[in-house]
Amino acid sequence: MKKTEKSQRNFVAYEYKEVSANSSQASFLLDGYENFGWEPDDNLPQSSQSRHPEAEKMMTLRLKRDRKIVNKTELTRLQRNFEACVREIQSLENSKTSKATIWALAAGVIGTAFIACSTFAVTADPPKILLCIIFAIPGFLGWILPYFLYKKIVRNQTEKLTPMIEAKYDEIYEICEKGNKLLY
Repeated sequence: MKKTEKSQRNFVAYEYKEVSANSSQASFLLDGYENFGWEPDDNLPQSSQSRHPEAEKMMTLRLKRDRKIVNKTELTRLQRNFEACVREIQSLENSKTSKATIWALAAGVIGTAFIACSTFAVTADPPKILLCIIFAIPGFLGWILPYFLYKKIVRNQTEKLTPMIEAKYDEIYEICEKGNKLLY
């Protein structure tokens, strides 16, 4: 007679969490959440949510952790701080280009207004060619300038915001270290 062996697994009740993130941040977030007791849920695959190929690819991270984890309240508090820091970093990253975009669009719109004035001057009866040229010069500058203006402002914003972003990453690493010490 053959002896059958059953492996005994202890029952573990899990709590689950889904986190949407850019694919470039997915590994960073997985590493961070592991310091608060979360582990990837292998029962479901990580899914992508991008419908537009040119858009930055979004992923859904599916995580689970033991409901009876030790120091759960402190880990949850640290996790909330971690999530707040991640949101602040994302906001700082977005602000690098938002100011530049506003200025570039404003310069482009002003350039377009000058081109419109130039067009109205040349279509007037009788055509005012000198006025058309006077309006066309700043108009074309208003169309050319936004690219260089955008690049310059992004460079300045990056130099200004990089130390703040690095400080937030340092804060995240401290929070993750505290969470890891509570786990082990």
